[in-house]
Amino acid sequence: MTHIVLVPGFWLGAWAWDDVLDPLRAAGLDPVPVTLPGLAPGDDVAAVRRADHTRAVTDVLDGLDGDVVVVGHSGGGAVLGEVLDRRPDRVRRAVFLDTGPLEDGASLAPDLPADVVALDLPSWDEMQAAGSSIEGIDDAGLERFRRLAVPHPAAVAREPVHVGDPRRFGVPVTAVCTSLPSQVLHPMAHGGPPFHTELGRYDVTYVDLPTGHWAMFSRPADLAAVLVEEARRD
Repeated sequence: MTHIVLVPGFWLGAWAWDDVLDPLRAAGLDPVPVTLPGLAPGDDVAAVRRADHTRAVTDVLDGLDGDVVVVGHSGGGAVLGEVLDRRPDRVRRAVFLDTGPLEDGASLAPDLPADVVALDLPSWDEMQAAGSSIEGIDDAGLERFRRLAVPHPAAVAREPVHVGDPRRFGVPVTAVCTSLPSQVLHPMAHGGPPFHTELGRYDVTYVDLPTGHWAMFSRPADLAAVLVEEARRD
């Protein structure tokens, strides 16, 4: 049995993967969608730190037998990068979905004021202006997204990533390029902006799936097909 652990990005819980679960199961995979600490309704957001998110995923891995593929979307990519550092021998393949790992010491929002406890879901216009395209999501999908989204723990965005085990670079990686095509991401990963230079140190297979940033909402069946193929890749 190959388990495919699904790590969502900001504001999302395990529910974000609902539309890809059945196709993954039909292909013989065991999908394990994750709700990270602070991302369930009623969680104490103020108490959550970056280490809590990384630990939550490594705990999931430690409880599974057999092959494990881990998918990280958006802000979940930084979590996945730390997971690979902590469990390089446990992950058969890592899939970065429209994201990439962060270098040691880097953070997603280093200038975020210390008194900010949680990050609310922005307006659609604000999100698109920041580069998170909502292309392909219909009105019903957007309504569900906003209704189920919860504020994201600010400390997770503000605190730096800590990685240092070179064995992480031995884990095969797939970069699924949705809002940012591979012809743009690949040069960034090799000497470009700091957000993606860590990616260039991995053995990366690039896969294009043109859509917005939220492929699990805009093209779930196609995303599931890509994940099945990558989970089976040697």
